[in-house]
Amino acid sequence: MTEQHKKSSVAALTLAAVGIVYGDIGTSPLYTLKTIFDPDHGLVLNEFNLQGIISLIFWGLTMIVSLKYVTLVLRADNRGEGGIMALMALALNSVTKAAPRWHFPLMLVGVFGATMFYGDSVITPAISVLGAIEGLEVAAPGLEQYIVPLSIIVLVSLYALQSQGTAGIGRWFGPIMVVWFAALAAMGVINIVAAPQILYALNPMNAFYFMLENRMIAFVALGAVVLAFTGAEALYADMGHFGKKPIRAAWFLIVFPALALNYLGQGALLLTHPEAVSNPFFNQLGSWSVYPLVVLSTMAAVIASQATISGTFSMTKQAIALGLLPRMRILHTSATEIGQVYIPAVNWLQLVVVLMAVIGFGSSDKLAGAYGIAVTATMLCTTVLTFFVIRYRWHLPLWLCFSATGFFIIIDILLFSASTLKLFHGGWFPLLLAIILFTIMMTWKRGRELVFKNLQKHAIPLEEFLSSLFVAPPARVYGTAIFLRGESDGVPHALLHNLSHNKVLHERVVFFTVHIVEEPWVPEDEQVKVIDLGHQCYQVNVFYGFKDEPDIPKVLAQCECLGLPFEMMETSFFIARQTVISTPGHGMAPWREHLFVTMSRNARGAADYYQIPPNRVIELGTQVEI
Repeated sequence: MTEQHKKSSVAALTLAAVGIVYGDIGTSPLYTLKTIFDPDHGLVLNEFNLQGIISLIFWGLTMIVSLKYVTLVLRADNRGEGGIMALMALALNSVTKAAPRWHFPLMLVGVFGATMFYGDSVITPAISVLGAIEGLEVAAPGLEQYIVPLSIIVLVSLYALQSQGTAGIGRWFGPIMVVWFAALAAMGVINIVAAPQILYALNPMNAFYFMLENRMIAFVALGAVVLAFTGAEALYADMGHFGKKPIRAAWFLIVFPALALNYLGQGALLLTHPEAVSNPFFNQLGSWSVYPLVVLSTMAAVIASQATISGTFSMTKQAIALGLLPRMRILHTSATEIGQVYIPAVNWLQLVVVLMAVIGFGSSDKLAGAYGIAVTATMLCTTVLTFFVIRYRWHLPLWLCFSATGFFIIIDILLFSASTLKLFHGGWFPLLLAIILFTIMMTWKRGRELVFKNLQKHAIPLEEFLSSLFVAPPARVYGTAIFLRGESDGVPHALLHNLSHNKVLHERVVFFTVHIVEEPWVPEDEQVKVIDLGHQCYQVNVFYGFKDEPDIPKVLAQCECLGLPFEMMETSFFIARQTVISTPGHGMAPWREHLFVTMSRNARGAADYYQIPPNRVIELGTQVEI
């Protein structure tokens, strides 16, 4: 690739990153200052407090987003992939040998952080769309009653379009968000020129004196200040799609300057027009601009929502691969982009919860309390996992690891503590969602472990079985039989059933095992290993990362290069369909066992998940007690 092509590629990815990565944090100016100076919080609007708040926001963006995420966390990539699931896998991989005692606690931290991300992804569409459409009440107070119904229409339309994918409209996300950030910057400059004294807020001492003077009220305000940093996690989660360089370029060249100017501009507006505090964003240019801003901000809110919805699909797919959720139906919405997936069950469940949030809370102000806890909890989990990566994977000195992450952990704990004050004013909502999802994930993981132990207890070692089988071999019939077996299973139940009932063995028998490694991707030339077991029997081991796409027909084509060709019309797949039965007295609590059994019965079939042609599959039932 020429230097010119590289530059144009980075420019294109930077533009795309502005649209996808920064939609969430880019819509924060819609509601942040409005929420901070909400009369219920008790913070008086005066010049001292205003300078302190704007200073907190500016330096928070600098330290949390610029330093923590863009500079430090983006370095902790898992083969180029980011996000809390990828970071958890990297941390677990790092401590497996060096400090195995941390393996389980880190898994709990990672899973909890992931469940809080789900809470974030529910609140983002609700608060962004509500915040955008609330501009209507600035233009015409009589339209207030239509805000929730209009928000519902926008959100239902957005979720209904998910099955079509974003390939068609995705190309417009970048340009629209560039216009949005240009508008933020322009409005900010206009208001700063009118009240340049707001620039004193760039002095960090203003933030320090504000916290010192107001103490408890300032601590409460921190729970709303954190709204300015929502979406920081998204820039790390989307690293695999865009790469570090475009994400950093988009932040420092476009997003950060625009956000800083707009917050300063809103502060300048409130210095000269304190009455605009009811909705500082839509009052920035006067009444003539409200309707155009409602249209533009609604488009920006939809793009921010789309980014979190797509992120939820991606996170769910990774959780399934890592054994934290049952297999679900996953549809690909793009023939060229492997990452663009649609999960119907997740889409409609998320829409129901989003609509509950919109109807239940009714305004962006009331949703803000819920938002803070989700965001700060995920930030804290990310920082904890990052410590273990830089300590046990990068092998940096302990003092350096503590200094690099300790500073950010203190900030995260401070922001999370401030957000928990809103526990009874909306904060319970993402926590409840996280607890439900955490219970589901840990129940599924534990249930699979119990199934695995049961199967292992009754397993017959494969090599010994084959040796005894061929002492007096059964009749062999034409064709190839492929038996799916677990990572440490013995003889597949499907093979035992076939021998028991049909008294025959195919002329070629292949045992097929899928291994999921704690890496996002496994290179194609490392994915397949073939072991010759003798007597025309083979063991095929397939290695996938948690972001790889399981595709057994594709693997069979790769086997040809390893000396094991397949003719699909002469190949049958034998799969044991497990029926899990809950037995009292051991395993999990009865309610958890029943939950696991229900999930197991409704999980997507292995044949469908691994893209095996349905007309080549023979399923045989087997019962497993837990």
